[in-house]
Formats: sequence, C-alpha cells, structure tokens
Amino acid sequence: MSRGFVREGDQEEPPMIPPRAALPEGVVNYVTPTGMEQLVHERERLQTEIKELTITDERERRRTLAVIEGKLKLLYERIHAARVLNPKEQPKDEVRFGAIIEIQNLDTKTKQQFTIVGVDEADVTKSKIAFVAPIAKAVTGAKIGETVDFKLGNEVRKLKILSISYT
Repeated sequence: MSRGFVREGDQEEPPMIPPRAALPEGVVNYVTPTGMEQLVHERERLQTEIKELTITDERERRRTLAVIEGKLKLLYERIHAARVLNPKEQPKDEVRFGAIIEIQNLDTKTKQQFTIVGVDEADVTKSKIAFVAPIAKAVTGAKIGETVDFKLGNEVRKLKILSISYT
C-alpha cells in the first residue's frame, strides 16, 4: 500500500531502546562471575516480564514488547560476547581485572578504594569501576607501593597503590 493511504495517526514511532553501558569497539567484554550472574538474572527478569505482561491496549502492548525485546537483544549480544575472568585467578601482587585496590593521591593525600569490574557491573556508588575507565587503565599492571600517573584533562595526578586484594 502506498504511504499516501496511511493516516498520520496510524503511524507508530519506533520505541527508544536504552543503550547498555559503553564498551569500546573491539574491546573484549570481560565480566566477573558475579557480573555474569547479574546478566543472566537480568535476562530471566526480562523474559518473565514478557510472559507476565498484562497490558490490554494492543498498541501499548506492541510498544512495550518492542522495548523489552530490544533490551533482550542487546543483553543477548552482551552475554554472548562475555568472557568471564575469575578475580581469584589473577596475579595477587598486581592490579588486574577484579582487583579491589586502595590508592592514595600523593598531592592531596586522599585515599580511595574501588574494584575493577566489567562495564555492566560498574557502579560508582558501590565503588565499582569499569576496566575501560581511565583510572582503571592507569593503575592496571601496577604493584603495591608503585606510583602511577593518572591524566585527567590537563592535570596529571600521582597515585600510589596502597593495597591489592581479590575476592
């Protein structure tokens, strides 16, 4: 049918599917075992949401299903690309994926602790930083007592590695 015979009110805009956390092109999607569990749980939750959908308005139901199915598609891609790294198998004396580290800014003397995790697990409010974040990249490979340069814009901060642990 020609578009000339379609009423404007019948046009549905494609739903906006919120993007997942950014993972740079070509970067392996590393996840901790906990991160993989979270992804699988999210998949199960979305599948349950589809099964239990109670919307009766057909247009709204189609739209809601499209959003959930879009989220599931992105999630399946993320799970399929995931490579689980167990933090317990990392070198204990070096900052690597899954490390819980404490650092000190040598200029301000402030201390900070965070865990290096996958992009889907990252949550600044829980002190979980994605392995692709600039600060995680700056400290990766460092050992206890070492000082690393962390470039933040035009500023370079000296960070000392105080402790490294894995759980």
